[in-house]
Amino acid sequence: MQKRKLGNSDLEVSAIGLGCMGMSFSYGPPKDIQEMTALLRAAVDRGITFFDTAEVYGPFTNEELVGRLCTLWYF
Repeated sequence: MQKRKLGNSDLEVSAIGLGCMGMSFSYGPPKDIQEMTALLRAAVDRGITFFDTAEVYGPFTNEELVGRLCTLWYF
């Protein structure tokens, strides 16, 4: 997976990202949390580390999903 550096920092993310809007906003009712957590984990397993989200989707629902993934990912 190619990486991209963010600004002048040493932080790198995958060149391919995952848009999270449809997980809780816009395309019908919010999706099942367990299914979306599995989707996020599958993305990480494939090397994706850039997740596009915004507080307006829910609000904060996507951030909670990504935060749950990060808790599982790092601990």
